[in-house]
Amino acid sequence: MSRAPVYFLSHGGPNLVYDTDHPAYAKLQSIGKEITEKVKPKAVVVFSAHWQAGEHQVEETFPNVGSKGIATAVVEAMEEAGVDVKAVERGLDHGVWTPFRVAFDPDRNPLKVPIIQASLFASEDPHQHYQLGQAVAKLRSQNILIIVSGMAVHNLGDWKWASGIQNPLPYTTSFDEALKQAVEAPPSEREKAMADLLKRADARQAHPDFDHILPIFIGAGAAGEDVGQRLWTLKERSMSWAQYRFGAIAA
Repeated sequence: MSRAPVYFLSHGGPNLVYDTDHPAYAKLQSIGKEITEKVKPKAVVVFSAHWQAGEHQVEETFPNVGSKGIATAVVEAMEEAGVDVKAVERGLDHGVWTPFRVAFDPDRNPLKVPIIQASLFASEDPHQHYQLGQAVAKLRSQNILIIVSGMAVHNLGDWKWASGIQNPLPYTTSFDEALKQAVEAPPSEREKAMADLLKRADARQAHPDFDHILPIFIGAGAAGEDVGQRLWTLKERSMSWAQYRFGAIAA
């Protein structure tokens, strides 16, 4: 039985919506086309690094509809795995609407399916987030697409002082490549390889807080035995825009 793939999107800041010349803009558009034209999901479940950011980003929106049926399926999948979960109503935060506005331009490539957003745990436990992905993995067999949104490397403090630097900072390169190696490890070895990333000497440089890297643990957990693949990366000062997909596109 074919299953929907899983995507990790590095989403950047809200200004990406207007920065049409940025290389990540074109890449997210390409991924969006792949999803609408080849994956053709019946719904999208998205986990974002910004559960509480939406209230602070009120000027931009992304047209979307929810679905009580899909939301119930998500809640039930989590409950069956022993996850304490509560359904709430809230808007999409910028970790969702920023990449979605680019990937699924409402005028050129609309995503005409329900979108359900789910939060991360409050902890920085990589295994807990991996298991959260495992809990919702079965939704993929219903052609429900799982998207996790964060950044492969995200140090906002260094981004500001490094504004005059053209090359990526050393930890941006080292962590970005270590992430690729861990995500593309054999699925039986992947959870440990990814958890070990957060013990690296450069981990807190690449991610002073782990909220932007934890979403990919959910994605990897949801991938099951499907292999991870880095589709593209761009190392920019103290950020990496790496984009990943787990699983193949059905022919």
